[in-house]
Amino acid sequence: MKKRFMQLAAAVLAVCLTVPSAGAVTTNQNGDAMIRVGLASTSPHVPTGELEAAHLQNEYGSGYRFGYYDSGLNFVELARTGRDVEKAAVLKTENLYYGRSSTLNKNTYSASISSSIVVGCVHIQLPGSYGSYDEAAAVAAGYEDGFVAWIDGQYQVRVGAYTTGTEAREVQSTLGGIGSVVGTSAYGMSVVETGTDHILFQYDNGASGALAVQPDVTGAEEVQTWFSGYKYRGGFQYHRRNGGNLTVVNVLPLEDYINGVVCYEMGREWPLEALKAQALCARTYVLKNLGKHNSHGFDICPSDSCQVYHGMGSERPDYGPSETSMRAVAETAGMVVKYNGRLAEVFYVSSFGGASEDAKNIWGSDTVNEYPYLRGVEDPYEADLDYANAFSPWTKSYTSAQLTQQLQKNGLGVGTSVKSLELTYSDLGNVIRATVHWANGQSSTISASNIRSRFDVRSIRFTVNGAGTGETSTPDLPGNSEEIYINGSPVSGGLEGKYVISGGGTVSQAGDKPYAINGTGSISAIGSGGEPDSSTAPQPGSGTVTISGSTYTFNGGGWGHQVGMSQYGANAMARRGFTGSEIVAFYFPGVQVAHF
Repeated sequence: MKKRFMQLAAAVLAVCLTVPSAGAVTTNQNGDAMIRVGLASTSPHVPTGELEAAHLQNEYGSGYRFGYYDSGLNFVELARTGRDVEKAAVLKTENLYYGRSSTLNKNTYSASISSSIVVGCVHIQLPGSYGSYDEAAAVAAGYEDGFVAWIDGQYQVRVGAYTTGTEAREVQSTLGGIGSVVGTSAYGMSVVETGTDHILFQYDNGASGALAVQPDVTGAEEVQTWFSGYKYRGGFQYHRRNGGNLTVVNVLPLEDYINGVVCYEMGREWPLEALKAQALCARTYVLKNLGKHNSHGFDICPSDSCQVYHGMGSERPDYGPSETSMRAVAETAGMVVKYNGRLAEVFYVSSFGGASEDAKNIWGSDTVNEYPYLRGVEDPYEADLDYANAFSPWTKSYTSAQLTQQLQKNGLGVGTSVKSLELTYSDLGNVIRATVHWANGQSSTISASNIRSRFDVRSIRFTVNGAGTGETSTPDLPGNSEEIYINGSPVSGGLEGKYVISGGGTVSQAGDKPYAINGTGSISAIGSGGEPDSSTAPQPGSGTVTISGSTYTFNGGGWGHQVGMSQYGANAMARRGFTGSEIVAFYFPGVQVAHF
């Protein structure tokens, strides 16, 4: 983006933030789709709450520009610092002291800290207003503590930052009584040079006002700014909802945002095509969910309630985007997942343990007419990586008393105890309903979407006490690649020169690690001696089973809500030679990869 100094009439600049409507893609003047990510908020989906003071550190020490974002999320400049300003802090306009916070374990500004460095919220405002920042800054420079303020759409010059009106009036008298003693509204914000009481700029445009800070005044292409332990591209937006502490929002182009998601949602050094599949899903998800958190002043949250986002990483050299993950983003730039020409609803989880599930059975979605691509699929790939997946298999054991206690924590079965469990399995082998029969003769039915939290298990793919309907024994497998049978007839020469066709229609040469799929969909590696891999997750069948006893041992596989794409499965598919688009098409049957 070309940087230039904005010097316009105050009447033109009297513009405040216009929040884009939910679901609308905001494209700035450079053609970039822009994303607003909440970094500090009262939203329960943002790990960092609202702040009294928000600190920034420019990695390049090249100053800051202050202003606001217009309705197209274009940055409009109101003021700027010199290039030597490296650290700045945005403060709510109350009396805040700088020092060590025992709660936050760092130096910051807070009303609860006692120190000699204080930024007061009372000022002396000089008469009149000014037509440009330069004009106001020239006047402010004539006073030791003078600074420029943008108040209700006009440039003002203010002096000092006092804690009381009495202190301000005493100083005012030494200035010949000029000006007036003022504060700000409950929505005011001051920007200071960190560690000092020196105000660089003040902003107050009322309840609808949102201050924007754009790091860098030099025109550098690669700008990264530290905030709360992570480096971020783009700019920052601050506002005080309901006159409280600061909500902090990272405003940046779509592709920069995707770079800050892919490496955290999937291993940063995983196969390129798996990372491409993740980039396609991440880009589709955010565009489909723009405005999800509009009520809090941003589009998307940075946690796994939306998508994990930590910008460009931390001080750890192995944390953040890698060359491979950034290549995956670049090679899929602007590409999304669509169904019938519209953005698809895409979901992804760590792993399934053998099969995803029909979204109708999890969330009640219409997978016949509206979301046919969210039907469950058997996954013959992710078992390749069971050895590397800590949650395939997994085990959770309870005594009867412990299980009763676990369920009672969730408000079930108060005053009684567990008598038995009745589990209903889908055709794909996932538990889609659990009924708890209590000793008092009553029962509680738990839906698929609540099973994981109620039983505190990783997925809905499990058996209990070894009982899962439709289980079959593992078939005998040939001992090595020279003893391969197809339809009961031996194949001479093993797999040499042979090709296989996947469920998605992809044709590839058979490798040196063949797998067998039995009639129930269980996948087993063909190893030396014919022994299947005993570490794979259980593969239950369909129907209903009832379990009772003094103990309840859940044996399962996978981690997540069981809908959409398996990340471990994508990894395995990429290792087998599938492309990112083919991976997406396998997990979301019938979709197309296209430009958004």
